[in-house]
Amino acid sequence: MPDTIGFIGLGAMGAGMAANLLKAGYPLVVNDVDKAKEAALVARGAKAAATPAEVARQSACTISIVETTAQTEEVILGPKGIVAGAPRGHVVAMMSTIDPNAAKRIHDRLAEAGIAMLDAPVSGGSARAASGELSVIAGGDKAVYEACLPMFKAMSSNQFHVGGIGQGLALKLVNNMLIQVNTVAIAEAFVMGAKAGLDPRVMYDVIKVSTGASVTLDMRAPRIMSGDFTPGGTVDISYKDQELETAVAKSLGVPLFLANVSQQVYQMAKAAGLGKLDSTSVVTLYERLAGVKLGPRS
Repeated sequence: MPDTIGFIGLGAMGAGMAANLLKAGYPLVVNDVDKAKEAALVARGAKAAATPAEVARQSACTISIVETTAQTEEVILGPKGIVAGAPRGHVVAMMSTIDPNAAKRIHDRLAEAGIAMLDAPVSGGSARAASGELSVIAGGDKAVYEACLPMFKAMSSNQFHVGGIGQGLALKLVNNMLIQVNTVAIAEAFVMGAKAGLDPRVMYDVIKVSTGASVTLDMRAPRIMSGDFTPGGTVDISYKDQELETAVAKSLGVPLFLANVSQQVYQMAKAAGLGKLDSTSVVTLYERLAGVKLGPRS
């Protein structure tokens, strides 16, 4: 029987990831602020624990995948956090997208208590979280990564060890920056084409087999045309990640032009009330300015 895994954070990504661990035969102890989300996993065979500390007390390894840096610090280092319940030798897989420098601080605090940690953010969106086709991008001690690899394989189709602690997060932010900038470029391009009289479906059919093709295009174009902005990754989360990207770049002395400009588009989307919708919804800002629609809109 595999070791028991603790799982904290059952949101858009975490729920699917936890379900795949259960499918792979891992005993699971879960915790989330939303008790209905806990109950859904309990119905599938997991146990629920009242606090992150209690999760860690019952587990050999605890996964944390909450939304923000502050939430991560509370879940791991708070008075009822993982550190309060985990024994020496415990492993924390911190899979949220947070500040890499904060991850290093958390790692060092855990190390003082004899607890190992990886930063291991994931990429792929909620659909791939459910299907088990994520990419895990891990930083930290290679031996700890190798010990966690079977668990990661149960949740993902691609696993990478990219360097020391914090470097998994650094690479995740690089990846997200490319998605966010590309999303804004796709919105601008499709609205320009529509204003010129082009059919959005024709644009997509041509571009996807031409030099403008990208994974982001394949994610965004169907949503643009269908008007389905049910969140896979929300405007709010994208903006949060952009804040991390620009802050890390400042700390490194690296200029970022496109990332900062595209962040303002997401800021406008938040101000327009789109924060809880999928990031593709930024296209509606351009539609309003240009006086065109590329698909059905509520």
